[in-house]
Amino acid sequence: MSRTHGQQPPHEWQVYNTLGGSHGVPRVHFKGRQGDYYIMVMDILGPSLWDIWNTSGQAMSSEMVACIAVESLSILEKMHAKGYVHGDVKPENFLLGQPSTSQEKKLFLVDLGLATKWREGGGNGQHVEYDQRPDMFRGTVRYASAHAHLGRTASRRDDLESLAYTLIFLHRGRLPWQGYQGDNKSFLVCKKKMATSPDMLCCFCPAPFKQFLEIVVNMKFDEEPNYGKLVSLFQELLGENPAIRPINTEGAQKIIFQVGQKRGRLSIGEEEEDAPRKKVRLGVPATQWISIYNARQPMKQRYHYNVADSRLAQHIERGIADGLLISCVSSCSNLWALIMDAGTGFTNQVYELSPVFLHKEWIMEQWEKNYYISSIAGATNGSSLVVMSKGTQYSQQSYKVSDSFPFKWINKKWREGFHVTSMATAGSRWGVVMSRNSGYSEQVVELDFLYPSEGVHRRWDGGYRITSTAATTDQAALILSIPRRRLADETQETLRTSQFPSTHVKEKWGKNLYLASLSYGRTVS
Repeated sequence: MSRTHGQQPPHEWQVYNTLGGSHGVPRVHFKGRQGDYYIMVMDILGPSLWDIWNTSGQAMSSEMVACIAVESLSILEKMHAKGYVHGDVKPENFLLGQPSTSQEKKLFLVDLGLATKWREGGGNGQHVEYDQRPDMFRGTVRYASAHAHLGRTASRRDDLESLAYTLIFLHRGRLPWQGYQGDNKSFLVCKKKMATSPDMLCCFCPAPFKQFLEIVVNMKFDEEPNYGKLVSLFQELLGENPAIRPINTEGAQKIIFQVGQKRGRLSIGEEEEDAPRKKVRLGVPATQWISIYNARQPMKQRYHYNVADSRLAQHIERGIADGLLISCVSSCSNLWALIMDAGTGFTNQVYELSPVFLHKEWIMEQWEKNYYISSIAGATNGSSLVVMSKGTQYSQQSYKVSDSFPFKWINKKWREGFHVTSMATAGSRWGVVMSRNSGYSEQVVELDFLYPSEGVHRRWDGGYRITSTAATTDQAALILSIPRRRLADETQETLRTSQFPSTHVKEKWGKNLYLASLSYGRTVS
């Protein structure tokens, strides 16, 4: 029963209309409205897996969890086949049938209120489009996929990652990210999930748990899971006689039979040729330079790195004397990196080195003189380097300093006609500059606790190009934009390097690719 103030029935009704009565989903016997309440009458079920875990010493045997694994996979396969992802897979949402009935060992998946479509239209519809909105979280923090924490569009892989955490929890009795509290709980949990390797998470579990986790966390957004192969991973843990297993595995037996009839392909095997992409999620968190290169007509470009405060002015003055202006600044270990080139289009430039992160009074003074922020950098000690230029196309600017990535503010400014034109970090703080008349028609964010490799490639395929980067020691953020005027050559390349990419820059120049954006912080090795 649910209460509503609108005229539309709950979203869950529509989902049950499609899924109700299918394998592992309770049947709905009645739906109706009484006053302000919508009422749905369903099968009476028994205890949840959470209840059983709680009354069994907060641990379950390998065979019990393996039975849950294979039958859960059979339920999710049927649900996914009908175009939906559940969106909140966890022990509380798996129930057994009513005790002392023929259904008492049958597993059911309930609570479809967060279910969403992973494909458009009917059975042959297209996969929904990829997106990331870091302010959108759906699910339960403990069991949610890393993609759900980061606000990425839900797809089949997310149910499977949540199932992996559910299985490990039921077997081990605890997950490493339990116990976080406070407003940034989701941030801390996601950070811990992405920093915990399958080896660490599954160190007290039988081998199939680790194999399952490695496959599902490495799945692509639109990848079709190989349910048969996933079920077969757990076969070695199941008792030989299905009739005496603690959970009815009838649905899984059908999948196992199908695998026997037609041997499935292991989806991770298809990825082995693509090792760099595979490594993005399964790699070790690292701190590196992120450098972005754009195709340009041949031009003069110069870089300086490991520049101390006292030497900054002489490098800039020498560049200006040679007809160069600052196009990009960054910082590493409280030293500055400086990119100057002849292709900025700016007519004049001023800069300030300040002990505070983005000195408001100085910035406002320059705005009064019709200078606009063209590049910013922050150091771990909290100081900042702000470059402001004349000759930009900007007509108005706004900026924000925040202790967390300010996506809600960015989203608000997008609606007001602003776009992100510069970003930086100082320690764990973010600074974001947004401008009107930026030259962009569309803009998106890719935010990750490692490096958003898959998201970047999907955005590139959609016509976006990276226009700003920044990173703390915890997260990397990339802004990707579509220009109002199409570029003659849209080639863009990225590099992640432990040292400043000086030799790579020279190689790129040989291909008419020039440094366009630079940051130092969280990536993956």
